[in-house]
Amino acid sequence: MVRIPLIVLAAATALCLSIRAHAQSLEAQRPAFRTALANAEAGRLEPATSAALARHPLSGWLEFAALRHDPDVVTSAQARDFLRRHDGQAVAAQFRTLWLAALSRRQDWPTFLAAWQPTDSVALQCAHLQARQATGRLDAAWTEQAQAIWRKGAKSLPDGCDPVFNVLATQGGLPAALRWERIEAAAAERQTGVMRSAARGLPTDEAALANDYAAFIDAVHPRALNWPKTDRSRRMAAHGLAKLAQSDPDTAERLLPQYADALGMGDTERGQVLYQIALWTVASYGPDSARRLGNVPESAYDERLHEWRVREAMSRGDWPAALAALRKMPPSQRTDSRWRYFEARMSEKTGDRTGAQRLFREAATSPTFHGFLAADRLGQDYALCAWIPRDAPDAKQAVARDPAIVRAMELWQLERPGWATAEWNEALSRFDDTQRRIAVEVARDNGWFDRAVFSLGRQPDEQRLYELRFPLHHGDTIRREAARHAIDPAWVAAEIRAESIFNPKARSGANAMGLMQVLPGTGAGVAKRLGIPYAGASSLYDADTNIAIGTAYLREMEDKYGVPYVAIAAYNAGPAPTARWQSQRPGFDPDLWIETISYKETREYVARVLAFSVIYDWRLNGNALPVSDRMMGRVQAKRKAFTCPTAQMPKS
Repeated sequence: MVRIPLIVLAAATALCLSIRAHAQSLEAQRPAFRTALANAEAGRLEPATSAALARHPLSGWLEFAALRHDPDVVTSAQARDFLRRHDGQAVAAQFRTLWLAALSRRQDWPTFLAAWQPTDSVALQCAHLQARQATGRLDAAWTEQAQAIWRKGAKSLPDGCDPVFNVLATQGGLPAALRWERIEAAAAERQTGVMRSAARGLPTDEAALANDYAAFIDAVHPRALNWPKTDRSRRMAAHGLAKLAQSDPDTAERLLPQYADALGMGDTERGQVLYQIALWTVASYGPDSARRLGNVPESAYDERLHEWRVREAMSRGDWPAALAALRKMPPSQRTDSRWRYFEARMSEKTGDRTGAQRLFREAATSPTFHGFLAADRLGQDYALCAWIPRDAPDAKQAVARDPAIVRAMELWQLERPGWATAEWNEALSRFDDTQRRIAVEVARDNGWFDRAVFSLGRQPDEQRLYELRFPLHHGDTIRREAARHAIDPAWVAAEIRAESIFNPKARSGANAMGLMQVLPGTGAGVAKRLGIPYAGASSLYDADTNIAIGTAYLREMEDKYGVPYVAIAAYNAGPAPTARWQSQRPGFDPDLWIETISYKETREYVARVLAFSVIYDWRLNGNALPVSDRMMGRVQAKRKAFTCPTAQMPKS
């Protein structure tokens, strides 16, 4: 046994206590800082308050909030002083963007150039070109950079770029070829407004043709039959017909031969249209799906259409066709655990049990939904190789004390996720792989769980950091509510991980709120039916209330649909699509029913939640209910162990 000297232990303990004391100090100041921040953003920050918080790690963000209230009145001296004091910090980068935009509005071009640093903002890049032009710095480099921005314009560019392009045109920097380049790029994105704008500097006859191209993409018209028989016309016709296919594949299929013959469209252009006709038919499992998939040239197939060809055959129960479609996939796609599993299933259904067993064994090495299903078919343990690093205490303390990490964690606690992420990104830009992983641990300790999802995975072994990637917070509440409603707690934890990554303040664009992303209307209804205390939508931001309501709603979904895998689909997609999928494929095996769900989001959501449930079962119990039983609601089935295959043994 390695003995650590007492002096080292004492130093580590002292350092830990110091960090803890600092965190407690920040926590004590949090209410006052939150109030000061709100006042700063409202333009009411008192100088005395600012002075009192001058030594706070977030004093720069407090000052930024005050400056941001009205950036147009910030003086150059104030701006330069702020940038000097916070040089290299995320807050300086945020302020510089704000300040440069203000200088652009003022057209204070000398000051703008003095403050300039390269940025990804196209609006500021155009302002930089304006500044150089206004101060007499037009040169070949200016023209080249302006043309590069023009070429980016497949979609609309900021209004501030228009003066740049006007000067570029005046200087002869927008020849017809360059205008057509942007028109074609915009056509591929169906951005007809951009096409018309770019055409304004073309000769009259070319501008008329460009506008007619745009009109065709907006609404297919017969004038296109008389377009010049050029590659460009053929491409434009393909773009327009492909767009039509997305809303009306029947009409697109009927019209394609006319335009193909009139313009001499080749296999590439025809394939582009036939692809969309097939895709928008098969996505609803229309009766012409198989025929239209067969019309698409193999050269036009990509991974997306390969998948749909498999699903379409499976939806009809045509196992030989599904197997043939699987075997046409490119190797990189076919070897994925999902398609290895389904190739095994189709082999099994077509009588090749030996081949099926081999493919199941290959798929079962993957710790995924389909890997777990394959292991169930073989009756073997689940493959899972967890990596639980054991870092020296001083390494973690060093990362935790990094000033940017300190600021990021405190901003997260103050519910400023955008600012927190800016500090986080700045820190990670300096960290090596070990420091980055440790930073994720620090974030987890501060309740910021999604960093494990968004910041791990650059190295293959990081996928094995299951304790980080699958946090288990509010465990007592999860267990209590799961027991109350006879729901597997691993399922509840998996739903939370899939919905919010354990962020109690999460809110979606559809207004789903909290840990389990409950809609206010749903929350109110469940609370009323079950007598759960509920004080309006804000109650859903309370973790205990959200878990209580969300778990009760899962119970209602399972009672309504009979089996968890359909309940999970309904939780994500709602009752109407779920009823349609049930009526389309009654009696289907669960794995095939899930794979033939027509919504990509829901199809992947169901698989993800079921896989997460297995991993959370491992976290909670060290073993797991087989996923094949879990998705059917058979909670008393014999549980399975986890083993680490030799090929996946941890390297460290």
